[in-house]
Amino acid sequence: MMLESDFLRKFWEDLPGSLWSVRDVVRSGSEHRALITRSWTQMSKTLTSLARRADVLVTGLIFERLAAHVAAYYSIPLATIHMFPVRPNGSVFPSLPPQVCRPAMRVYCWLDKLGTKELEETQRLELGMLSAAPPSPRGGTLSEHAPLEIQAYEHVCFPGLTAEWRNLTGKRPFVGTLTLELPTDADAEVASWIAAGTPPIYFGFGSMLVDCPADTLAMITAVSGQLGERALFCSGLNSVCHNEEPERVKVVPAVNHAAILPACRSVVHHGGSGTTAAALRAGVPQLILSMLPEQARWGAQVRRMKVGAARRFSRTNRDSLTEDLRTILTPEYAARARKTAARTTKSGDSVVNAADLLERLHS
Repeated sequence: MMLESDFLRKFWEDLPGSLWSVRDVVRSGSEHRALITRSWTQMSKTLTSLARRADVLVTGLIFERLAAHVAAYYSIPLATIHMFPVRPNGSVFPSLPPQVCRPAMRVYCWLDKLGTKELEETQRLELGMLSAAPPSPRGGTLSEHAPLEIQAYEHVCFPGLTAEWRNLTGKRPFVGTLTLELPTDADAEVASWIAAGTPPIYFGFGSMLVDCPADTLAMITAVSGQLGERALFCSGLNSVCHNEEPERVKVVPAVNHAAILPACRSVVHHGGSGTTAAALRAGVPQLILSMLPEQARWGAQVRRMKVGAARRFSRTNRDSLTEDLRTILTPEYAARARKTAARTTKSGDSVVNAADLLERLHS
C-alpha cells in the first residue's frame, strides 16, 4: 500500500491547483482507479487462499468490503478495525450541525460503495456467490453479515459519539488506539541524549515520504535553533545523509513513541492515527503537518481540543513552522495536553479489550 499512499499524497498536495484542470482530475482519478482494480483482484485471490480455515477474519478499513465477501464465502465471522469514526454520526465534524453531518456521511458512504460496486460484483462472481444488494444512500454498514466494528481510536477526541452510539456498543465497541509499543535500537541512545539537556521537540512523519528530506532537516534545524530548542528527528523511510548540528539535533530512523514522547516538549508529525494517539497519551502538545485527507481530519480534532495546531505539510515553511511551534509551546497548551492524557485509554487495556472481543466473536 506504500505506492497508493504516495500517489494519494501527491494528489492531495496538488488538488487545489488540479481543480482548475478537469483533465488532470480525470487522469488522476483514472490512475487511482487502475491501481485499486489491480490491488482488489490480487488481494481477493490471496485472501481467499489464506482464509480457507480461519476462525475469524480481521480487516482494516480500506479494503474491508473485499474482506467481507471472503468472510461471507466461508461463513466465518468478520471484524473490522476502524481508526476513525467512519460510520454516519453527528460528532465527527464539530463545525457541522449533527442534522447535516449524519446525512452527509450517509451520502459519502453510498458514493463510496458505488465506487467499488463493479469490483465487488466481479469478486463475488469469481467466488461463485450471488450478487450483493445495491448500495443504499441510508446504509452505514458493510453488508448483510453485520461485522463487529472495533473503534480503535481515542473516544475523547469525539465528544458525544459514545452517547450517540450507545445502542450499538455491542456492534461498535470503543477499545482505544491499538499499538504494540515495540522498542527500537535507538531508544537507549535517544533517552540518554534527552537526559543530557532540555526536552526536545520531536519531529517524525511515520511511513510518509517527504520530497526532500535534506531540506526538511534543514528547516527543522533552523527553526529549532531560532526558538532555542533541541530537536529529535525520526527520519523513518526518508534518507538523511548529513546532520549539521548533531549535539542539538538528533537524527534516528525511529523510536518507541510510548517511551520517548513523554520526555519531549512537543510532537510534530504527519497526523497518522497512531502518532496522534501516542502524543495524546504522552500528554504533550502536537503540531500536525498533514499529507493526506484523513491526517488533516486528525489535525482538525487536536486543534478543536486546543492541544495542538495543524496545517498541510505542503504549505509549511520556516516562518509557518516557527509560528505554529510558538503557538503550542505555551503553558496553556501543555496543561490541556496533560489533562487530556488522563482521559485516554491505556495501551495495554486497548489490546486486551480488542483481543477479548475477537475471542468472543469466535466462541
